[in-house]
Amino acid sequence: MRRPLPLFSELYEKRLDTFMIKIQEYRGHIRNWKALCEELGIDSTLSREAREEQIIVRAYEKWGCHMADHIYGMFAFALWDEQKEELFCLRDQFGTKPFYYYQTADGRLLYGTSIRRIMEQPGFVKELNEEMLQLYLSLTYVAGEDTFFKGLKKLLPGRYLVWKNGSLTIGRYWKPEFHPDESKSLEEWADEIHTTLQKIMPEVKTADETVESFLSGGVDSSYVLAMSDAEMTDSCGYEEERFDESILAQKTAELLGRKNSRCLITPEQYFETVPYVMYNMEQPLGDASAIVFAIACQATAQHAKICYSGEGSDEFFGGYNMYRNAERYGDNLKTFYVGNTNIMKEDEKKRILKNYHEDVLPINLVKDIYEETEGLDPLTKMSDVDIQIWLEGDIYLNVDKMSTAAGLEIRMPLTDMRIFDIASRMPSKYKVTDDQNKVALRTAAAKVLPDEIAFRKKLGFIVPIRIWMADDRYNQDVRAKLSGSTAEKFFNLNEIQAIFDDYIAGNSDNWRKIWTIYTFLVWYEEYFVKR
Repeated sequence: MRRPLPLFSELYEKRLDTFMIKIQEYRGHIRNWKALCEELGIDSTLSREAREEQIIVRAYEKWGCHMADHIYGMFAFALWDEQKEELFCLRDQFGTKPFYYYQTADGRLLYGTSIRRIMEQPGFVKELNEEMLQLYLSLTYVAGEDTFFKGLKKLLPGRYLVWKNGSLTIGRYWKPEFHPDESKSLEEWADEIHTTLQKIMPEVKTADETVESFLSGGVDSSYVLAMSDAEMTDSCGYEEERFDESILAQKTAELLGRKNSRCLITPEQYFETVPYVMYNMEQPLGDASAIVFAIACQATAQHAKICYSGEGSDEFFGGYNMYRNAERYGDNLKTFYVGNTNIMKEDEKKRILKNYHEDVLPINLVKDIYEETEGLDPLTKMSDVDIQIWLEGDIYLNVDKMSTAAGLEIRMPLTDMRIFDIASRMPSKYKVTDDQNKVALRTAAAKVLPDEIAFRKKLGFIVPIRIWMADDRYNQDVRAKLSGSTAEKFFNLNEIQAIFDDYIAGNSDNWRKIWTIYTFLVWYEEYFVKR
């Protein structure tokens, strides 16, 4: 039998119990470690690294592939079971930490949480998976199990992997399920959210840890802050006032008696950071806010090791404005809705791509999800699509990769199975109305926040890129990339130039298309031209 190549066994090798279990790879943070230490007979005075090692091993021994049902937190890991002579890998329910694997031509398995570390291993052959570009131009992120590297796959959220005798098995231990409970009132749902978050917050940090908190003008980060003991908040702003949420964040911090550190981002800094982001993201990401988040992580890491962030609640509790249109879409959803972003239709991609494949369609990524939610209301179906592919492919990837690159640890209190459990039972009428989103969550937040903050209109993580990219002072690299040799490999240059010209002429809606093409070109040059 060929044993899989361990990537990090030198860091996590320890004899436990009567046989050897080697933790080959682990990234994460376990929240309910106190309860697990007691249940599994682990010394709770151990260091965080040592106790989480032992929790993973003992939980695997006791519960096997169902071990994640007992763990709250964020995690992805691989362990080698000497007794069974098999590799066991697992990724948490929402995919907050990445995990990749690759089968070599000579029958070995390469795996880990970093694509670059896998690429360094003997047997990895670097080839572009060009079909992914066709999906990327619609979604702006890498969705599903395939990646931009041929043969390199993601272990999807809620899955485990077993490698034994050269054979690979993928199992699914969890999927989102929704069972609306009509018996409770809005106030009762808000109470359950609030009391549950009260239980979670003490687990998210230990008493000896100092944590700061990212703060925008929105309810999610404000609610997390209000429920925490973070004394310092961190925000990003711009000179363009209409895009600048940091003033609202400063006011929120003042109202809650906290300090605020404001990072002012210039267009020059923004564009200079793009290659850094695409390299450290390891795959292209067309989310313009990723550049801002990277800069925020770098700034915060100068004075903090751990920071809270508010991801998760939009998808769980109906936070996006488009969700308010769910009912009008009805059953048509499954013919077009592939998540938050769908910026290029197939006819446009046919025009601009040199290689277009008729059967490579974004909707194919979500067919199984619609089968799982058959009979449920449209909002629930939209949320489930976003929970399963958007969160993993965009939001959590961005949080993990950019914080890791900066040396900052991000913890997301609202991304928790106990919070999702509430959302999975909550009827959609308590999530969105005709004029409000996240109704129940906002009602819960109003218990500790002024109404002006709890019920503030959702602005999103706004970036002035639609203005900056039309300005010749800042867009020279964009212009160069769109007409360069790399673009010529994949695109009909006259077609993408026409989109850019239309954008410059005033059609600002085209900025997303240009940005998505540009980020791919930057990423490709980082991985296939420069290196």
